[in-house]
Amino acid sequence: MQSVNPFSGKIIQTYREYSTPEIETIALQVDAAYRQWKLTSFGQRAQLMKNLQSKLTENRVSLAALVSAEMGKVLREALGEIDKCAMCCGFYAENAESFLKNEAVKTEAAEAYISFQPIGTILAVMPWNFPFWQVFRFLAPALMAGNTGILKHASNVSGCALAIENLVRDAGFPENVFRTILTGSAGVKAVIENPLVKAVTLTGSTPAGKAVASAAGASLKKSVLELGGSDPYLILEDADIKSAARLCVTSRLLNAGQSCIGAKRFIVADQVYESFKTEFVRLMTQSVYGDPFDAQTTIGPLARTDLRDELHQQVEKSRLMGASVLLGGFIPESKAAFYPPTVLENVTPGMPAYHEELFGPVAVLYSFKTLEEAIRIANDTVFGLGAGVFTSDLSKGKMLAEKGLEAGCVFVNDFVKSDPRLPFGGIKESGYGRELAAFGIREFVNVKSIVVK
Repeated sequence: MQSVNPFSGKIIQTYREYSTPEIETIALQVDAAYRQWKLTSFGQRAQLMKNLQSKLTENRVSLAALVSAEMGKVLREALGEIDKCAMCCGFYAENAESFLKNEAVKTEAAEAYISFQPIGTILAVMPWNFPFWQVFRFLAPALMAGNTGILKHASNVSGCALAIENLVRDAGFPENVFRTILTGSAGVKAVIENPLVKAVTLTGSTPAGKAVASAAGASLKKSVLELGGSDPYLILEDADIKSAARLCVTSRLLNAGQSCIGAKRFIVADQVYESFKTEFVRLMTQSVYGDPFDAQTTIGPLARTDLRDELHQQVEKSRLMGASVLLGGFIPESKAAFYPPTVLENVTPGMPAYHEELFGPVAVLYSFKTLEEAIRIANDTVFGLGAGVFTSDLSKGKMLAEKGLEAGCVFVNDFVKSDPRLPFGGIKESGYGRELAAFGIREFVNVKSIVVK
């Protein structure tokens, strides 16, 4: 297992994959830790979670540098990611107890209530695109609920995976409450099947989600899946075009376009299509790709060259089928895994750019004549993670968000962001279950009915 810098192409470090007996031993140790951890009070857990928040803040520069080196994220974005993890720790330290407090139910009994209790060790299978945030939005609620965790991270960010384990330990959590295992995707099924593992959460591709869901289902274990997305954004005729274009470009280029909730499809009213297109392409052209550690860089390389090549194949195949390339659409001459900001139009059903997730800085523009047509295009996808609406008519925007767009998160006049205070997740092939907020911490607890006669 190797960690390779996607900008320089140099190997950062080589890691030894854990053996099956080693992983089984770790599962035993984490399960033993759970037997004591579940007995701790919310106050005890909260203090340790605040310690972890402080460790993240104290080490934010070195941790962000590790993220940038391993997967190519621009440094200022990596710093923001670490800060968001710290915020998440603080949020659950403050709110977990109230989210999981007993709920009284009126029945014929003398007393009846619902209690929320931990269930054991949770396996987290996490991706490389947000190597800290994806983990912490699981870690913070899971540990505050009294569960323990095992992390199987993406192989190319093994340094981040081990750093997270060390942070938890340095914050003072009991030994083995949270552990990292270094193993490839082929080893995941055996970990899910381990009887000491009680549930699994995965963020990743739809095929990976189906494989994990199948293994979890066969073992009768709960799973939460946050999968791919092809988020549509509606730009109505009364939208502030300059603001909409700026926010849409920001979302599309964030993390070099490697975001499940990145804006990917822009469905624009006929009356303002040309003006939006002009402004959108102008802003995309202004981006600067380069060294993630350079303050002038606005977009870093993709995480791996094979991912860059796969993205280019989707663009090129769409072009050969009739799509127009307004910007980009080529592989730069560079040792780095760069892909330039790219804009497509005249994309039609049957093309990869119409049906598939474009996991990189590639945007697709559509025009519409009627609102019904816009909703049809937006929902004509197997995905349902996020969506956006830009309009000056907030009543219409809320109506479209609630009743029109098929997605787990819809933002009006802004781009979709995950937030510890709001539930996060998708529908259709974007997965099921929710992370964050009260909904997220309740995914992996025993919802226990207690009746006293």
